Amino acid sequence: MEQKLHVSSSPHFKSSNSTRRIMLDVIIALCPAAVASCIIFGLRSLVLIAICIASCVLLEFVSRKIMKRDTTIGDLSAVVTGLLLALNLPVDINPLIAVFGCLIAIVVVKQMFGGIGMNFVNPALAARIVLLVSFPSAMMHWVPALGAPAAAQIDATTAATPLVAEKGVYSYVDLLIGRCGGSIGEVCAVALILGGIYLVIRKVISPIIPCVYLGTAAVMSLIVGLDPLYQLLSGGMLLGAIFMATDYTTSPVTKWGKVIFAVGCGFFTIMLRAFSNMPEGVSFSILLMNILVPLIERATVPRTLGFIKKKKGESK
Repeated sequence: MEQKLHVSSSPHFKSSNSTRRIMLDVIIALCPAAVASCIIFGLRSLVLIAICIASCVLLEFVSRKIMKRDTTIGDLSAVVTGLLLALNLPVDINPLIAVFGCLIAIVVVKQMFGGIGMNFVNPALAARIVLLVSFPSAMMHWVPALGAPAAAQIDATTAATPLVAEKGVYSYVDLLIGRCGGSIGEVCAVALILGGIYLVIRKVISPIIPCVYLGTAAVMSLIVGLDPLYQLLSGGMLLGAIFMATDYTTSPVTKWGKVIFAVGCGFFTIMLRAFSNMPEGVSFSILLMNILVPLIERATVPRTLGFIKKKKGESK
């Protein structure tokens, strides 16, 4: 009996994972933080999340149509971008500013570079930085969390975040359960940790980047005289380390590349927190390391099996 031999290009073994399935896992992992934000800041958080997700999906659909490309809203990547961006915003931000951030994330950072897998920085992260630079007052106007310590509440509408509050205002318990000011998705450390554990169990992310990132940040905190645990639980450290630094497209694929990338993120985060005029440094640190990813991967490419390194003076 004759059998035909089919010759095709690699890959010959394909994973059962798809973009949609991976994105769905990320959405599930972000659900604890989203639910916690609604409990801590009220239903306004849910409205902000809905606005950002709907805007990102609509903008991706329209931009793909205008660019005459296939529709990709079914892969759920726009939903993840919208959810991540919403979790990086204060609860009382003007909805128009949030929509502008979605425009930057989807159209400028993602679609203008070719769509999913082609962007060189995380879309939600880039949008947050643009909004932070363009609308600093709106982006740093914090609403007191439910049950926050009275000393942290400056007036009826604003509250100090852990990174700008006086020493002793917030306890570790406050940081763990989210009784503090900040972006809606960064305040509850327990919810973010649960999401990270889920992603590791599902093998959506490798624990290398989050663990090395947080470890480096802890060591750097000790060196510059800061409380390591307080720094890890404060601000956007956990949200950035677990959900943004691990983005497939903008992080290295090699093992040692991941380590170098994470060390850089942790180092620059603490340096910016300790010595710059802004309390938070997570977004800028990850963005800087995103830009360096091509160089990191080039330096950490594994040696080809059977490759013999030439000695100096030998002809190529």
